[in-house]
Amino acid sequence: MSPLRYELVFSDATGAARDVVVVERTQFTGSGGHPVYADVTGIIRAEISDRDEVRILASGGHQEPAHSVAARPLPDGDAGEPAGSAA
Repeated sequence: MSPLRYELVFSDATGAARDVVVVERTQFTGSGGHPVYADVTGIIRAEISDRDEVRILASGGHQEPAHSVAARPLPDGDAGEPAGSAA
């Protein structure tokens, strides 16, 4: 089973870490058949494979796809309800 939460690490062209965002598994599946994860705002959405490969999904217009993103699984702990679920 896939982790409930990941840290997405967005890096610039030099490879230096720039931003870290925590995302939680949603009830959705991406076109590759893997779970879709989202941050609490719903702006950052990503399909993450069972090999931690990340595909950032557009959530609105005028977004540029991120080129260097790494996914780090987080312990499940008290993750709460998955993002996008009906609570």
